[in-house]
Formats: sequence, C-alpha cells, structure tokens
Amino acid sequence: MQPLADLVRPTSLDTYIGQSHLVGPGAPLRAVVESGALHSMIFWGPPGCGKTTLAKIIASSTHAEFHYLSAVSAKKEDIRQIIESDLGVRPLGLTDDPRGRTPKQKILFLDEIHRFNKAQQDYLLPYVENGVLTLIGATTENPSFEVIGPLQSRCQVYVLQPLSSADLAQVVDQVIKKSNGSNHRTISLKSDAQEFIITYSNGDARKLINTLETVLALQNPKLKVITKQMIVDTLRSPYLRYDQAGDEHYDTISAFIKSMRASQTDAALYYLSRMIEAGEDPIFIARRMVIFASEDVGLAVPTALVVANAVFRAVETIGYPECAISLAHGVTYLCQCKKSRASYEALRLAQEDVRAYGNLQIPLKIRNAPTKLMKDLDYGKGYNMRDSQSYLPDKLKNKKYFK
Repeated sequence: MQPLADLVRPTSLDTYIGQSHLVGPGAPLRAVVESGALHSMIFWGPPGCGKTTLAKIIASSTHAEFHYLSAVSAKKEDIRQIIESDLGVRPLGLTDDPRGRTPKQKILFLDEIHRFNKAQQDYLLPYVENGVLTLIGATTENPSFEVIGPLQSRCQVYVLQPLSSADLAQVVDQVIKKSNGSNHRTISLKSDAQEFIITYSNGDARKLINTLETVLALQNPKLKVITKQMIVDTLRSPYLRYDQAGDEHYDTISAFIKSMRASQTDAALYYLSRMIEAGEDPIFIARRMVIFASEDVGLAVPTALVVANAVFRAVETIGYPECAISLAHGVTYLCQCKKSRASYEALRLAQEDVRAYGNLQIPLKIRNAPTKLMKDLDYGKGYNMRDSQSYLPDKLKNKKYFK
C-alpha cells in the first residue's frame, strides 16, 4: 500500500506548500523551473520541510532524469551507474551521446549529503563541474561544516524553513481530502485536534502526515471525527525535534548559556526545559553549568562553582527524571548570581602571550632546585614568598592580565 505521504505529495510548484521565499512569484527556484536553466544546488533545512518534494518537482518540470540516492547507504558505484545509465559509458566532458543523441539532463538527488565522506564528495566534483550530473543535495546540517569547499562552490545553497502553522493546516486539509477520497468516507478533525497535531509536528510535514496516517490506521474504520485524545493516545510519548549532533543542539545550548549570562532566568529555564524534554544528556547540561560558573560568574560569587559542581554530582548520581529539579535549582541560582569574567579574560590574555612568545625563560629564583647542580646554577636563589618583584619572564614583567 502506498504511504499517505506519497499520495499527498505535490507534483507542481502551484500545489507545493511553504517556502514562498524560494518558489513564490519571482523567487529564485521558480525562475529556475520556468527557465529550465538547471544548476547544482543544496537544500538546507529541517526534516519534513519539503526538500525531496521540491527536487522531484524541479526534475519533472524540466523533464530531467531523476535519480535518488541516500548518502547513508550510497557508494561510488551507485553514482557511476547513474552516470552510465541509458546512454552507456560517456567520457567526462562529452556533452552529446557517442551515438549522436543529445543526452537527457540527469538530476542526482542526494539525500543527507552530509553523510558522504570527503572522498565520496570529491568523486562527485568532476561530474558536477562539467554538467554530466546536476546535483541536488539535501541536508539538515549546516553545509558550511558538512560539505567540502570545492563542492559547495559549485552549488547554490538554498535555505528551507520549517513549515508555518498555516502551511501545516493546508497539509492537514490535503491529508483529510486524500484519505476521504481513497477510503470513500468523510473524516474531519476537531479544531483542538488540528491545533494539537500542528503544534506537535513543529514545522515537520512528514511528521504530521505519518501521525495522521497512524491515527487513521489504528481507529475504527467507521471513524468520522478525529479528536485530540485519539492523537494523544496514538503518540503516547510526544517528542521535540532535536538532533544531538546538529544545529538544533548547538543553537539551544547557546541560547541557554546566553540567557544565564544575561541573568534572564525565565529564558534559561525555558531552554533548559527544551533540552530536558528532548532527552538531552543531563551530564552535558550540568557540565556546561560548571564551565559557566567559572567563566561567567567567577570571582563575583566564588561559591557558584561549588553549587554547579554539586548539581553535576547530583545529576550524575540521580539521573532523569528527578535530576531535572537539580538542574533547575542550579540554573536559577546561576542566573541570579552577579557576573565577572575577569578570571576567564585574564586566562585568555595569558594564553595569547604563550602562543605569541613560546616558552620564555623562567626567572631563576622561582625555578625548582632539586639537585646540587641546579642550586650551583642559582636555581631558586633569592626566592622569597613576600617578594613584590614580578615573577613573569623578563619580556613580560610589566604585563597585567587580571583586571
């Protein structure tokens, strides 16, 4: 049986939902489709925002061959077979079929392109450069970090956004309409059910469609109305979109730290809650709080490090779900603390000099003198713990790091 997601997939830009900044009137991708002037590109956006659908529409609208590969499982051999398909082996740089026919433009849609290693991405380069393949890569990760520079330079990066609530409402309408047509029945959603599933889907159309498909499959075939409780019962354990190795992870922890730094307790608790609900490792959160206690609170409230370490130990000992209370305790405390970055900034200034000057000579009077020879060489001579003269190397003796 064909999945519902495939049944409701748009087949033209006029029925495509979302991404108006790319496919609306006068927008860049609509111009590409209308002109037929294809170029290699990378779609960067969250799950379920329409990357695959958009690539298929571009291929069908420009009458190009469409080849799909997932970078999770694809190999160089798979790419070679696509290059050689239909027209036989074609030497690089040859624009026409050796038998005299004009070859059809080939689009390679490479899903999760960030999963391709450097060697695999390098293999694509010559084929993309000379137009044998038009590459459309899709990724949820920042291509600046995941796609090699030479391949990036040959592709236009288009940023796709999560679908809005209005966009997802259109998707719900499409799903219900298609489901009613295929099952010869009339189904509707209660308004609170629609609002709930749109919120739950968090901008992800695929998630919304799959959820509704599951609800329909598990309910009575004579079902007429989908309620919020039906959706809740089907989901059982709703979760937030949160890739612990991707941008969502780094953006959230960044917002969390900056909220504590600005003493915005409510914002810090919100971002803490997002991480907790998404299943972030509590040790990771507690570790960042320990760092924060020294880096941002520092000498303004020296006991902050003691509290942060106590939270870390509690998290390590207790674990979820109860350790969330300890995390909240620590966060509210750190937010309320006065802040001083003097120690942190002093460290960074000292490190700059170490990197700039290397291992400068340590003054003799503060060197270790465990042997007679070292003592004879004046190691440790003249040391006095109450000495007011600088112990820095001569080149840096007037430097002040801590302010």
